[in-house]
Amino acid sequence: MNIKIAIVDDNSFLITAVKEKLSFFDDLQIKFTALNGAELLTMLSNNHNIDVILMDIEMPVLNGIETTEIVKQKYPHIKIIMLTVFDNDEHIFNAIKAGADGYLLKEINAKDLHEGLLDTINGGAAMNPSIAMKTLKLLRNPVDFDDEKEDIKLSEREIQVLEQLSKGLSYNIIADNLFLSTGTIRKHIENIYKKLQVHNKLEAVAKAKRNNLI
Repeated sequence: MNIKIAIVDDNSFLITAVKEKLSFFDDLQIKFTALNGAELLTMLSNNHNIDVILMDIEMPVLNGIETTEIVKQKYPHIKIIMLTVFDNDEHIFNAIKAGADGYLLKEINAKDLHEGLLDTINGGAAMNPSIAMKTLKLLRNPVDFDDEKEDIKLSEREIQVLEQLSKGLSYNIIADNLFLSTGTIRKHIENIYKKLQVHNKLEAVAKAKRNNLI
């Protein structure tokens, strides 16, 4: 049996480390590696004769969870094992929801990785013990991460700025409306992005609405 594998990780050193772990086993064949989800999808469109994908979660362009969802829709025969440094609950929950077949941590040794791959190919689920425990906990006490309200503290001024932003107004107009300088508005927006952990205006407004801030 020859298991055909793709490795997806934005860190080429980690790809090399995984390749080294897999090189001990004759029944594994690495078909290709990709640095993000979008690159993987392009490669799969040329050749989807792959058995298992080892998928990182945190990647630019297209992260591992979004990629898993797309791959599972397009190529349901391909098994996906998340191979990540994180065992945080939200990642596990979202990966499983996206259709991941297993979830292992990157520090795994070669033998366990090989066993995890064989288990997954044979219809099992590769799971690191600490992750299996967390998954059981999540099943016992399901948390809907999508609806979970976070405790975000914005100042009154930041909320005013956000409200103006949500109307699609430019920084200059917001500055005029609030009798502040454009520089001050920029600073407020920078702080808002930091507190909300977002990267742009659309995300900020969406998250603020979700958390009933505006």
